[in-house]
Amino acid sequence: MSFLQELDIAVSRGSPESRERALWYATDLLIVGRYTDDEIWMFGEIIGRLEQDIETAARAQLARRLARANNAPVKVISKLAFDDSIDVAGPVLRESPRLDTQTLVANARSKSQQHLLAISQRRSIEPEVTDVLVTRGSQEVVRSVATNAGARLSHFGILQMIKRSESDSILIEEMGRRKDIPRHLFQQLIAKASENAKKRLESTRPEAADQIEALVSDVTGALHSKFGPASKKYFNARRIVAGQHAIGNLNEKLIFEYAQSHKFEETTVGLALLSSLPVDVVERALNKKNKELALIVAKALGLSWQTAMALLFLGAPDHRIQAQELEKMKLEFDGLNRETCRSVLQTYQSRKQAVAAESGDRRLPHLHNI
Repeated sequence: MSFLQELDIAVSRGSPESRERALWYATDLLIVGRYTDDEIWMFGEIIGRLEQDIETAARAQLARRLARANNAPVKVISKLAFDDSIDVAGPVLRESPRLDTQTLVANARSKSQQHLLAISQRRSIEPEVTDVLVTRGSQEVVRSVATNAGARLSHFGILQMIKRSESDSILIEEMGRRKDIPRHLFQQLIAKASENAKKRLESTRPEAADQIEALVSDVTGALHSKFGPASKKYFNARRIVAGQHAIGNLNEKLIFEYAQSHKFEETTVGLALLSSLPVDVVERALNKKNKELALIVAKALGLSWQTAMALLFLGAPDHRIQAQELEKMKLEFDGLNRETCRSVLQTYQSRKQAVAAESGDRRLPHLHNI
């Protein structure tokens, strides 16, 4: 301790060159020695003072030297971890055992994607940290978490990663190789996977081949139960939309996006899932010249006029409707009673037939407010 106090005095009086030499000397002494907590704290105070005025390259060198040290001063390591330069922060974020969970969470919530990527490469990561990484991180960060066997995932974290795997076959495969995914969540993942991705998973995880095949059968059976026999036209739409529904993403916003993008099959399947109607009933409701049933479905589901209008344009010839006709439909939509519309859907749900949809221009009684 006496030596450290003398070094501290020398630091305060030294030139920039001598201060940098003292920094490396103190760092080397710390790394090779065994010290008490008080002595490590003193080292931290000295190193902290010495590193304040050095260039980025020197700070990066300091970070590399201290990254793996089990006795590195926590205050110094934390400061290096929050450095804006990834050359400085990266080594300690990836390797330092002196960073606790709270510090890593704070870093992941506030620093750059490069910082998050470095954290994702640690030997072990607590669920509190991975939750932030898979929520805030880029796709590269999420993939890095998926491939890290030492990254522990919470139920929330797994759901987020499944959500992020949409249209990302690489992430689906990386998640599929993990052995800590519960079966019911693994099922959601397989539902999103392409045929090629499933085959690659079976080849890289032979022990899971039977499970994957069984889950594919379960998912296919569930889709057939919900929608009836598969058709080539709707197969991909069913798989995609059912996956969104399974993770709670099937809502009005998504229906509106499908309709606006003229994705007829996805819109039809989405409405069928939300309304528990057969797909053929919803398809006819959207395609019929008389749009009454389409308006009833929209009103029963509590959709806004903006979304209802998108549905009308989706099913209209060339996606065009005359302004006068559209205004008439708006008045009709505004006049519909939601509870009554729900009862109409319940009739369809119980009978499993499209009586009203096949009735041409015949109006359904008692649908409007008086």
